[in-house]
Formats: sequence, structure tokens, C-alpha cells
Amino acid sequence: MRPSGRKLDELRPVSIEIDVMKHAEGSCLIRMGETHVLCSATVEDKPPPFLKNTGLGWVTAEYGMLPRATNSRTRREAAAGKQSGRTQEIQRLIGRALRAGVDRSALGERQIVIDCDVIQADGGTRCASITGGWVALRLAVNRLMKAGIIVSDPILDHVAAVSCGVYAGQPVLDLDYAEDSTAGTDGNFIMTGAGRLIEVQMSAEGATFSRAEMGRLLDLAEAGNTMLVAAQKAALG
Repeated sequence: MRPSGRKLDELRPVSIEIDVMKHAEGSCLIRMGETHVLCSATVEDKPPPFLKNTGLGWVTAEYGMLPRATNSRTRREAAAGKQSGRTQEIQRLIGRALRAGVDRSALGERQIVIDCDVIQADGGTRCASITGGWVALRLAVNRLMKAGIIVSDPILDHVAAVSCGVYAGQPVLDLDYAEDSTAGTDGNFIMTGAGRLIEVQMSAEGATFSRAEMGRLLDLAEAGNTMLVAAQKAALG
């Protein structure tokens, strides 16, 4: 029995509310159970310096967690004067994931920055950030196309992410914190809407896993990805 009472292959309740920020070119609030992330997209009219005069655009991300997103207060990283290694790793992951679904030539020489701010954390914040970040990106690109700034849609496919792991000896989909903190194996699966893999992060947490177990987790991730892409489509209408 999972702590939440969910079935082994059951996602937490997912909701995506779009256009929640007045000034952002694209924004959404994604809720995956008790994990809530505010995602926004900002269009900048020039690419980073290393892409100047290449004709290519760029998608990047920044990630942060509010002090009381967790059970006890976490000090703001700005107060410490630097980002943690975990924060840097997560925002690079979000950027890599979203760029995999973009034709950077069609985007042109501009940059879209995706900001993911965790309001409340209960496991799976990076997966929720990627899934919601794609929706914010899609909305920003829609605005560029409507304004005639770009003529060819640079979005190649949906991008979504979900966690899977081995909890109490059973493969489960979409771990919450109670499961993630004690899972024998934990993995994050980032995929396109067509089911192609972008990135897989897997590690044993005190118990090794077999190739067959990894296959079962991948099967769960594919099913979860299908449900998340459906949620993205429903939110966008």
C-alpha cells in the first residue's frame, strides 16, 4: 500500500492553470498532488553572446524554491550569496529538456527564459517544473507567432517528465516525498509527446536494481508521460 493510497501506476492529481501572471509572455501554475510550481516564460530579443550571428535561438531555465515550500524553512539562496549545486543541476536539466523539443533555427536569434518557482514541495519538483515549463514555453511561442515575429512553429513536440521508483519492493509511478525519501530506486524520465526519451536519471538508493526492473519503471514512465501530455493539451485547450 502506498502512503497516499494510490495504485502503483496512478499519478497524483494533476492540474495546470494557464496565464496566471500578467506580465509574462507565458505562464502556468502546475499542481501535481501537493507539489505546486509556478512557471513563467520570458522572451528576450537577443540570444546569449555565444550564439550571436548564428541564426539560432536558445531556451534556458532558472529554478528556485520558496523558503517555506518545505516542512521547515530553507534559507534563501540569495542570502547565502550563491546557488546550491542541487539548484544549478536542476535548472540545467530543465533547460536541456525543453531545448530538446525546440527547433532553434525556427526560433531565431532570441532567448526564452523559463522560471520555475516551487511554491510547495512534496517530491517531483523538477518533473513538475519541466512539465509546467513546457506549457509556459508553448504559450510564449504562441504569442510570438500571433504577433508575426516568427512564422514557423519552433515547437517540435510536447515535453513532460515524471518520476518512477521502487518503493517497498514495488515499482511505482510519480513518487511523492514519503516514497521518494525511502525508495530503493529512484528515477526521473523526461520524454517527448511521441514517447521518445530525452533524459533518464536513475540511481539505486541502498538497493541495486536489475535491467528488468528498469524496464518496468520505463513502462510506468511511458504511461505517466501520456497522461501528462494529455493534461498539457487540456490546459492549452
